[in-house]
Amino acid sequence: MASLKDVERVADDLEGLVGQLRSELPNGDFEKLTQLADQISEHADNAAETFSSVNETLMARIGEVTGGRRSSGSSSSGRSRSRSATSSSSSSSNSNS
Repeated sequence: MASLKDVERVADDLEGLVGQLRSELPNGDFEKLTQLADQISEHADNAAETFSSVNETLMARIGEVTGGRRSSGSSSSGRSRSRSATSSSSSSSNSNS
């Protein structure tokens, strides 16, 4: 599993590569700039995968902790409220007839 330390490491790598890219710009060595841009792209993909992995792990854990109590309670109470609202509107429509 990816950790926040992994995220920091990937961000540090990206920062270093962007610094190299900036320092190479005045030289006009397009081959070197292309290589750096490719490396940045690869690291950015790794960053996205790492962030996604950390997010999925955290969301799963939050779901484990809160999912059982919250989702079953809120969905059933929400259904009860909508049923009672429907029933009262039907009752008032019938009594007006």
